[in-house]
Parts: sequence; C-alpha cells; structure tokens
Amino acid sequence: MHEPARAEPARKEFWTPGVYALIVLAGIAVVIAIYRFVYGLSAVTNLDQEYPWGIWIALDVATGVALAAGGFTTAAALTHIFHRHRYEVLVRPALLTAMLGYTFVALGLTVDLGRYYNMWHPLMPSMWQGNSVLFEVGMCVVIYLNVLYIEFLPIVCERFIGAVHLPGLLARFNQPVDSLLRFLDRTLSRVMFLFIIAGVVLSCMHQSSLGGLLLIAPYKMHPLWYTPILPFLFLLSAIAVGFPMVIFESLLASKSFGRKPEMHVLTPLARLVTLTLGIYMIAKIADLLIRDAYVYLFDGSFESWMFLAEMFFGGFLPMGMLLSDKVRFSPNLLLASTTLVVLGVAFNRINVFLVAYQPPYAQKAYFPSLGEIFFTVGMIAALMLVYRAAVTIFPILPPGHKPSSRVLIKQEG
Repeated sequence: MHEPARAEPARKEFWTPGVYALIVLAGIAVVIAIYRFVYGLSAVTNLDQEYPWGIWIALDVATGVALAAGGFTTAAALTHIFHRHRYEVLVRPALLTAMLGYTFVALGLTVDLGRYYNMWHPLMPSMWQGNSVLFEVGMCVVIYLNVLYIEFLPIVCERFIGAVHLPGLLARFNQPVDSLLRFLDRTLSRVMFLFIIAGVVLSCMHQSSLGGLLLIAPYKMHPLWYTPILPFLFLLSAIAVGFPMVIFESLLASKSFGRKPEMHVLTPLARLVTLTLGIYMIAKIADLLIRDAYVYLFDGSFESWMFLAEMFFGGFLPMGMLLSDKVRFSPNLLLASTTLVVLGVAFNRINVFLVAYQPPYAQKAYFPSLGEIFFTVGMIAALMLVYRAAVTIFPILPPGHKPSSRVLIKQEG
C-alpha cells in the first residue's frame, strides 16, 4: 500500500524584515477596503457604467482562480487519479495555495461587488437562476472553497492529534477536541477520494465559465480574443498553468525558507508543461486561423501588440526554454520559465477582461486607480503572509530533500 508523503512544519524564523513589509502592504489594503465600504466604489476605483470591472476582476478574481485551482487540480489529478505518487510531496503546498487563493478571491470579490451585502442571495434556492453563467461560477466557487477546506482538515488533524494543549479553563476541552480530531481523521480518510474528484470537476466547470462570462459581449470585444470557444480556452489555459504554478510555488518556497529545491520531482514535472502548454498554444492558433482573426495580428494596433506579447512571452518563449535540459535541471532557469507561464496566464486575463473589452460609447479608457493597485498588491502580500504562517504551523513541506539525480530523472522519462 502506498504511504503518503511525510511533511512537517517549516523550521524558519517567522518575523523577518520581509514579513514586516508584507504586513504594511496588507494593512494598506485593509484601509482601502474600509474606505471603499464607507464611501463606495467610486471613491477608490476608476470603474464606471462603461467599465464595470477592472483589475480587481481581471487579476484578483479571474487570474487568482486560474492560478489557485490550476496548480492544485493538476497536482491532485496527477497523484490521485493517475497514481504518480512520486509527485505527492507537491500536493500539500498546492492545496494550501489553492485554499488561500480562493479565500482571497472571495475577499477581493466582496470588495469589488457594488451590493456586497447581497452576496448571500445565490445561496437561496428561491433566488437561483439556472440560465446565468455568473450564477454557475458563484456556486462552483462557494462549493469548491468548502471542498478545499475539507481536504485541508486531515493536515490540521495530523498537526494537533495528541498535541492539544489548551490553556487555563479551556484545558477541560483538550480530550474532547483530540477525540474530535481523531474522528475526523478516520472518517475523512475513507471518503477523501470523493472530495478529490469533486474538486477536479468543480474546478474545470468554473474555469471554463469565467470565459463564458464574456460571450454575451461580442461587439464590445476585439476579434483577437472574442471566440465562441473562449470557455474552452480558459479551461486549457488553467490546465496549462497548473504544473508551472506548482513548480513556481515550490521553488519560491525553497528560496524563502532556505531549503534545497526538490529538483528530483520538479524536473520531470517540467517535461509535462511542454505538453499542456503546447496544447493550449495550438488551440489558440487554430482558433485564429479558423475564424480568420489572424488578419488583425499585424495591423499595428495596440491590441495586436498586446496579443503578440501574450503569445510570445507567455507561450513560445517558456515553451522553448522548457524543451532544454539545461533549463529543466537549473532551479533558477526553471523558475524563470515557469514564471513566464504564470505571468502569461495573468497577461491573458488582463487582455481578455481589460484590453479586448472596449465599450462602443465609452467616454474615456479605463486605467486602474492607485486605490485599485495598492489593494491588489496588499491582497497578494496578505496571501503570502498567511502562506508563510501556515507552513510554519502545519505539516505542509517535506522534512528533507532527496539529492537531485540526473540519471534517475532521465529514467523517469
């Protein structure tokens, strides 16, 4: 029987100058959010009737969902569905990233919604609208977020079973809490496969539906991005960024915590990136050819340059880099190539939601305000801060690193 990969809390000093900087940035985001709730969206954003969404949707929601779910879904599918258990050391960090990513997506969406106090409406069956793509996105995100928390529960149980030491008057609850943790651990171990399957399915559903949101605006979008298969392209891009996001997160965590990179699993995983990214790029090119939209590629417009930059820096360049053994075996070059893929998907979401979207009667072009920019930066800082705290408390990262072996990796292929 396969034994799960061992993990332990990271042994690293938490309070560093970088942590203090993250706290300051996160604090600025909190102040902006409070100001927005008191004085409204117009007080801190450049959104209006022509541009109802900005970078809070393009980056905080659309990009955040792709990066958060893509990494964990592909890692979970690779280990639990395709039984490639050597990659299991990457699943817990990917799960934590997905759980935090979706939590912060929900928080960011709350700040972005004009009538945020009505967020509970989709949870009421009497208010369901089955013809709404946005309703499907909202319900999938709510359910998927709960699935992620349930999948994280065994890690909480592993950390605190036999180690519940409540202080003072709360000490009387030590035994009941420990018994509850043991019960949850036993129960979830029997049914966890159901939540893994549900997570993969739900992720695929709302990844594609995010692209479906824009199908109702064919005359407001540039032909380079508007296509009937936009939901399919959103799904493919989320799959394409899955493995790069796992590698990106693992290498950054290694640098941050002074650990040796897990190249014995990252290098063979990088080979799969060329497959998923290649399928996505082929689909994009085929779509342009079939729709005859390629005629807009070299017309010299701002949109054409943005599309070419997205394709080159987010697709062709990292693809060429990852085809090289030198890149796949080098932590720094591998980080650079996967960073390009991650930024490429973010670039795509910005292009689709902001660059391609042009209302015919807009009085002025949209550009994010300082409030929007600082809030987004603060949300990213807060996510990084909570991630660092989580890996120092819970067993997320593996305790040690196997030596990187070029021979073993070649045999894997």
